Amino acid sequence: MKIYRYGEIPLSALLIRTIETSGVSDTVREIIADVADRGDEALYDYARRFDGAALESLEVSQEEIDRAYESTDPAFIKTLETAAGNIRAFHEKQMEQGFRMAGPDGSFMGVKITPIEKVGLCVPGRTAAYPSTVLMTAIPAKIAGCRELVMISPPGADGCQPDAILAAAKIAGVDRIFRTGGAQGVAALAYGTQSVPKVDKIVGPGSAFVAEAKRQVFGLVDIDMIAGPSEILVVADETCDPAYIAADLLSQAEHDVLASAVLITDSMALAEAVEKELSHQLALLPRKDIAGESLEKNGKIIVTDDLPSAVEAANVLAPEHLELCMDDPLPYLDLVRNAGSVFLGKNCPEALGDYLAGPNHTLPTCGAARFSSPLGVSDFIKRTQYTYYTREALAAVKDDIARFARKEGLEAHARSALIRFEEV
Repeated sequence: MKIYRYGEIPLSALLIRTIETSGVSDTVREIIADVADRGDEALYDYARRFDGAALESLEVSQEEIDRAYESTDPAFIKTLETAAGNIRAFHEKQMEQGFRMAGPDGSFMGVKITPIEKVGLCVPGRTAAYPSTVLMTAIPAKIAGCRELVMISPPGADGCQPDAILAAAKIAGVDRIFRTGGAQGVAALAYGTQSVPKVDKIVGPGSAFVAEAKRQVFGLVDIDMIAGPSEILVVADETCDPAYIAADLLSQAEHDVLASAVLITDSMALAEAVEKELSHQLALLPRKDIAGESLEKNGKIIVTDDLPSAVEAANVLAPEHLELCMDDPLPYLDLVRNAGSVFLGKNCPEALGDYLAGPNHTLPTCGAARFSSPLGVSDFIKRTQYTYYTREALAAVKDDIARFARKEGLEAHARSALIRFEEV
């Protein structure tokens, strides 16, 4: 990773700022149209073509789920249950309450909170099988009260999903699971097929094909976000252990060659030590080729004059993951305006948030933390407004309604208020 002085390169060059799907948009459009037209038949064809699987059925049976749970290492089951408990505890605090406000004239109005009925969960499969994604997407939806959770995940060539994925789904309370993924799975959730139910919202990460498919079906259904490659930005001072920082940077670099890992520090000595440590730790990783390419293409170290400048640079970049690695991070947390999830202190690696702590790991990328938030319970509810006026209350405001309506050239609006008092 090359070391730069702050201001030597524009901040916009530090992280990938766009989600590139243009190269797949036409293919995705064709797949979506095909699934909408042929339903299950198309899904079976795509399973053979993309997954190498000759499926006998699209839906995973309860017996298969139970068998996968029993086959999973008991120690990992305990870890899943611990993580699930932490995720539930954190997200239960996010529950919204409706409200009603009353006027002295007998009128009242308010907001009613209703869960989304059916939610589709996209979970990566095969070599990128992430049971953590199952917990992070399903548990907030369950807390919100969604009636049905429908999970899609691509099968292996044997037609099966990894046991850990199915075990996590059982723990999280997923209702139905289907052996499909990619753009075809998103299309199935959006349009419905003979086997896969049509849902109201689709959440969860995936490839560029999944991201583009979610973009194209938005409007027919809701989606959580268009997620890009993973990002980590570490702000650290001279007291930090360079080995810790290098390990945290590599934890994101190993995801994808497009992932971004950036260190911003006020210490040139730390910058140089981290650079050396990265080379040492990289050689030890099974995914060293991926991580190495990621660091070479997108990894950077920036040296600033002071830590407040480093945090301000982080605000401009609005990273997915932001680590504040110093002994007393809380004063700097107050300076953070734009970040998906913030990890405080020297003992809080980003991986803690990926798996166990409780806050959600489905986060805005590509600078979207400037205007959006992590996945949470609020993503699975709807707010419905309601209003009640007595005749006397309406009489007091009818002329204002008519005046406003006529100012906008909408006479029927005005008449709808006045006619109740025979004033038209």
